Amino acid sequence: MGNTCSMTPKQEKELTYIEKVWHTVAIVALLVVVILIARVAFNVLLMILSGALIATYFHGLGDLIERNTKMRRRYAMIISVGGSFLIIAGLFYLMGTTIQHQIALLKETLPHTVNNVKLKLASNPTGQQILGYFSGDNDPDKVVVTVQHFFSTGFGVLGDIYIILFLSIFFTANPDVYKNGILILMPERKKQLGKDIMERISLSLKGWLKGMLLSMVLLAILLTTGLSIMSIPAALILALFAGMLKIIPNLGSVIAMVPGVLLALTIGPNSAIIVALIYVVSQTIVSNIVVPIVQNRMINLPPALTIISQVVMGTLSGVLGIILAVPIVAIIVILVDELYVKKLGDAEVIAH
Repeated sequence: MGNTCSMTPKQEKELTYIEKVWHTVAIVALLVVVILIARVAFNVLLMILSGALIATYFHGLGDLIERNTKMRRRYAMIISVGGSFLIIAGLFYLMGTTIQHQIALLKETLPHTVNNVKLKLASNPTGQQILGYFSGDNDPDKVVVTVQHFFSTGFGVLGDIYIILFLSIFFTANPDVYKNGILILMPERKKQLGKDIMERISLSLKGWLKGMLLSMVLLAILLTTGLSIMSIPAALILALFAGMLKIIPNLGSVIAMVPGVLLALTIGPNSAIIVALIYVVSQTIVSNIVVPIVQNRMINLPPALTIISQVVMGTLSGVLGIILAVPIVAIIVILVDELYVKKLGDAEVIAH
């Protein structure tokens, strides 16, 4: 009996060195695969969020039409979607000739301006160092690689836009299907919390979209006026470019200023300084006066958190990540507040 009991514990077979190596390789390979899948899935989630944002815009505009006209919801949404596309198409049709002319003018003027800047930089030691940093021995190869990268990225972006537009139309047509699908995954006692969170996120994103669209339009109007007064070539294109880049907080305004200031240098240094001031003043008016009034339902994020989120999202997903950094952080803040902070506060109240 004693012998039987002493033999029951089973000694595990020890792995050999080779087996341990193969196990380690398998674990590392599995982690790499999981990370790659997560990255692809993350990009897909960003496209889904983009589609949801466009659908939020359509529903926000539909709500506005429904409130002011007492129209049925279905017809208000048809006007919201169809009217938005018609307005965009009409603007392109009416301003198409002007835009085409200014793009051609910009193509002719900008290279000459860049060459002038290079000549001025080459005339002093500091400028020569800057030129040496940005230029190299294999300039033609760099240009070819840059062009190839631009076109490959451009076609990728067009494909993403195509998918995002279709997603937005599906989300707009029947949003309840997707909301109910998320609620089904939650326990019965948590369904109301899920509804409250989705409603709060929707209000926050509507506030962000409202402020962003208004700021883009207002910035384009201010810059068109200011640059036209200064007789800057392609003023409308530069203003539209700055308006579109407004969707990228902090970084977009700096990038948008560069071509305008470069073109102003062809007129003179004083003009360049005035144009830079026009950009700064326009951005300040829009960012510090208009946006805070409109985005009153949007979470007020600290500037440092916004920049950090842009850097992280840009590293993970490029331009789309930078554009969606603020909405993503806002959603995360809402989730943390609803799922952790409020519960923590309730627990402290109960404890006292």
